[in-house]
Amino acid sequence: MRSILYLTLVLAVVISSAQRIKITAERLFDGKAMKSDWGVIVEQNVIVEIGPADKLGAADQAFNYPDGTIMPGMIEGHSHVLLYPYNQMDWNDQVLKESRSLRAIRGGQAATKNLYAGFTSIRDLGSEGAGYADVAIKQSIELGIIEGPRMLVAGRAIVATGSYGPKGFHPDFDVPLGAEPADGQNLITVTRDQIGKGVDFIKVYADYRWGPNEEAMPTFSLEELKMIVETAASSGRVVVAHAATEEGMRRATLAGVQTIEHGTGATDEVLQLMKENNVALCPTLAATHAVTQYFDGWDTRDPEPDRLIQKRKMFERALKSGVTIVAGGDVGVFPHGENVRELELMVDYGMEEMEVLQSVTSVNANVFGLEKLGELKKDYLADIIVVNGDPSKTISNLYNIQLVMKDGKLYKN
Repeated sequence: MRSILYLTLVLAVVISSAQRIKITAERLFDGKAMKSDWGVIVEQNVIVEIGPADKLGAADQAFNYPDGTIMPGMIEGHSHVLLYPYNQMDWNDQVLKESRSLRAIRGGQAATKNLYAGFTSIRDLGSEGAGYADVAIKQSIELGIIEGPRMLVAGRAIVATGSYGPKGFHPDFDVPLGAEPADGQNLITVTRDQIGKGVDFIKVYADYRWGPNEEAMPTFSLEELKMIVETAASSGRVVVAHAATEEGMRRATLAGVQTIEHGTGATDEVLQLMKENNVALCPTLAATHAVTQYFDGWDTRDPEPDRLIQKRKMFERALKSGVTIVAGGDVGVFPHGENVRELELMVDYGMEEMEVLQSVTSVNANVFGLEKLGELKKDYLADIIVVNGDPSKTISNLYNIQLVMKDGKLYKN
């Protein structure tokens, strides 16, 4: 009895002595709207108070940012921590020449860069030939071995046999591939196996550059895609689809995927179909921007080439259609830590700054099923950043990170 009473008293002391951290600033963006002179109080890993700064209670520690904006930790919708820019080493060489161990170490550093750039959660869409190294990086973050964001990982991803690379080798020579091939009934086994290896969702390539002239063409049939979606759904997981062609997007949408990645060839009709089926678009504008510079020799001072004009037109159609747009740049194709490039391009291509802020916080959290994240609310998890200036007026202010807190822990201040 005495031991139970003693334990109760000790727990009471620990709970009552939990540190309260107050953060105030000129502005607070709560994931939906901007407030003036607001702040939050965090206790342990939860927001316990939010409101006008002069109405908040006492705290053990206080931080004030006179020209800052408090906002939810940003959520990167399309990353590859196991890739780095192709102008440093092309994709083929990363997959074929670098060991998985080396890539995992570099990937851990990339994850840390995402966190310190203000992205406290990321959705990582495939290890690109590095097996399940993304699962290991996620685990190392959760165990406190390295610093990094919350991660949703896709593992190896699924491709149709013969469609994916690296390519260009003697046909009798089997090279390591950037994803896992599967077809027909075997898709059920591969999907289940990937789930068993620890992935959070399934990524499938609904089309790829395997046409007669290396143009993008659909890979899986509608029935095959449905098989993947139904198998994943049995485990409570979703499927996301790489798709750049109208037909690939149509099949993936009808199969029931959560998001379409890239969507370059989206027509008004397929965008309407996506809207009707509650399928979101992740446009990855920054990746297209980067590879146009790498491979086409485009100088940003020159007029935009056709590849970028088409991407811009697609995004304009998407905005007009009302389809849900999630923020994700395919970071890894361009440097980790520079994720805000995507948000700048979303504004440049016609999206309002406030809508972009919503997309990279509350919209992403809602689409990706990240509970109690993406907004600043009482009892929500304390994933909080502070940026200098007002990003609702100048989106590039998101580069000016003053504070990063994830799960109540300060990483940058």
